[in-house]
Amino acid sequence: MAKIKAFAGYRPPQNKVAKVASPPYDVINSKEARQMAKGNDLSFLHINKPEIDLDPSIGLYEEVVYQKAKSNLENFITGGTLIKDSKPCLYAYRQIMGDHSQLGLMAAAAVDDYDDDNIKKHEKTRKQKEDDRAHHVDVCNCNAGPVFLTYKADSKLDALMEEASSGEPTYDFTADDGIKHTMWVIDNDELIAEIIGTFEGINPTYVADGHHRAKSGSRVRQLRKEANPNHTGNESYNYFMTVFFPDNQLKILDYNRVVKDLNGLGLDEFLEKVGESFDVSDTTVASPENVHDFGMYLNGQWYRLTAKKGTFDANDPVGCLDVSILQNNLLTPLLGIQDPRTDERIDFVGGIRGMAELEKRVGSGSWAVAFAMYPTTMEQLMNIADAGEIMPPKSTWFEPKLRSGMVVHIFD
Repeated sequence: MAKIKAFAGYRPPQNKVAKVASPPYDVINSKEARQMAKGNDLSFLHINKPEIDLDPSIGLYEEVVYQKAKSNLENFITGGTLIKDSKPCLYAYRQIMGDHSQLGLMAAAAVDDYDDDNIKKHEKTRKQKEDDRAHHVDVCNCNAGPVFLTYKADSKLDALMEEASSGEPTYDFTADDGIKHTMWVIDNDELIAEIIGTFEGINPTYVADGHHRAKSGSRVRQLRKEANPNHTGNESYNYFMTVFFPDNQLKILDYNRVVKDLNGLGLDEFLEKVGESFDVSDTTVASPENVHDFGMYLNGQWYRLTAKKGTFDANDPVGCLDVSILQNNLLTPLLGIQDPRTDERIDFVGGIRGMAELEKRVGSGSWAVAFAMYPTTMEQLMNIADAGEIMPPKSTWFEPKLRSGMVVHIFD
């Protein structure tokens, strides 16, 4: 069962929310955050990316950065940029990107569900990023951004969420990237109880995006538990802020790759070696249209690669992923990319940027070759998580992204 609860969130007034709400901390770098928040003292980036208010020479993980986040959060509260709801609530959150719409439930999820694997994971976390988010949560005493969770769609829960989102919204704005964000505060006690009760029948749930934020909730709970001789398990630090979406409403985009060089191979030699594991043909269609197909942009030309029979195990839920096929049959043996997590010769480009971004990168001369991927499916993600397996890095790119700062979960 999924254990969730309502919480009294800290939220911006309606007339400030569009200026406060910001992209998640981990989808933009410090330079981009400085530019995005320039001239906007209300941007939540001052809390999620507090280095933007400090000298650029200061390291991202220095203590002064976390203390700046804490002081900025305090100033947001004392200055009325974030105001606490008068009672515990749930929140219905709809996002619209073009013709795609998804409606999720914002709630506090139990750390116990994460620790007991009732919230299933599909990615490894990196210690440095764990340390960073856990320390940010601990110093600021809050979950600044929600974890993006999903579950197998449930018709009763769908109906309850439609009811919760049927009235006048609390927030309704379109961000600079064209994505529309609408939120309803659910403060009716009967509806809250019905939603929470229905969620008890949902098991398991899955981390779609935000593995490090979820892990930080677990780590901070352990820290607080050890420091609290009167720990009961009911304290607010036993929960972390989440948004739950049904799986049939989510959109996974391609997560593409660019590599700096051909690992010493000449153009013709490289193409010949690629042809050992893939059927190779010229194409004018950049984006692959089928699973196990890949687009490759090289020397101003798009190629279609199709994985040959016998190059992967169709019964292996991880090995048959397109990201695994490319890694095992091309990136590692031909281009020498042993660990895509750490190798600086490879970079990853979210599908939201389109095929033109891959052409631009290679065309600049800074990158030699680009690979366009077919998107991972929700079924593949859930199968891997159910099997207790881990996806290769950069397997999924979810859009639209959840905005931070619309609701903040501050620990009591």
